[in-house]
Amino acid sequence: MKQNSLKAWVLACRPKTLSGALVSVCCATALACNHGHADWRMAVLCAVFASLMQVASNLINDLYDFLRGTDGTDRLGPERACAQGWITPRAMRCGIAVVCLLAAVAGMGIIVGFCLSPAFDVLSAHMSLPLIAALFAAVVAMVLGGAFFYTTFGSYHGLGDALVYLFFGYIPTCGTYLVLRGSMDWEALVLATSVALVVDTLLVVNNYRDRETDRHSGKLTLIARFGKGFGEHFYLWQGILAWICASLLGLHGHFMVSRLVVLYVLLHCSTWRSMRRIGEGRALNAILGKTSRNMLAFILLTVVALMLE
Repeated sequence: MKQNSLKAWVLACRPKTLSGALVSVCCATALACNHGHADWRMAVLCAVFASLMQVASNLINDLYDFLRGTDGTDRLGPERACAQGWITPRAMRCGIAVVCLLAAVAGMGIIVGFCLSPAFDVLSAHMSLPLIAALFAAVVAMVLGGAFFYTTFGSYHGLGDALVYLFFGYIPTCGTYLVLRGSMDWEALVLATSVALVVDTLLVVNNYRDRETDRHSGKLTLIARFGKGFGEHFYLWQGILAWICASLLGLHGHFMVSRLVVLYVLLHCSTWRSMRRIGEGRALNAILGKTSRNMLAFILLTVVALMLE
């Protein structure tokens, strides 16, 4: 492959992981629409910001693991651009800067768009303009910083799952809902919890597959610390708890969500059985694909359920 080519950049961005970024925005948008607040322009901006942050995280992870020597010849996961020589470290640093700049622009676009939307009038009735501006600027800065913190520190010290919950679950789900509606309620928080658990299943599969190589390279994920059995139970119960959280929305009349999302649990449990059967090695990459499929199923089922009610 030609060094620094378009194909190399596409592979480095890992477009298959974008479902992890879009699940929060899609579900939050569906909930806001269910509550009578649909601003599709703002929803698209939120989706663009979330996708760019996912790409930034992928590129940072590619570069940092290469610099730390984590991506050796014994790597079991998909090939990485820097480790394979497809993209030079210098070019990768430039790419990260460009993607983060674009994400910052999208983030500022969300702030400006929100200030011009009806949702702003709802929020401004409870908060002053300077406080709202500071709040949104802090969130954008925190998300940008979070991509670096997650990759360069958190994932090496057992904090990866908690940071995924925060930066790919709660912040984008609640942030999208707040931007579209101008307020926050317990339904959005419950949905964000469900989304966080679903998104983290993708990380759990990665860490389950790489548990031995991570341990040898000093990358102490939770599964590298506590072993194979813990990883299997961790994966299974995250999917089950995601369904339980989604079912709690039925307490407020969203019965269709709990009924449809049970199909996600069936897919998740089937994938879990396959993961246990395979156990180790590169064959677990197939479980990544199935977990991504499950995530897309969760998005579709949740969105359809909320739109039909």
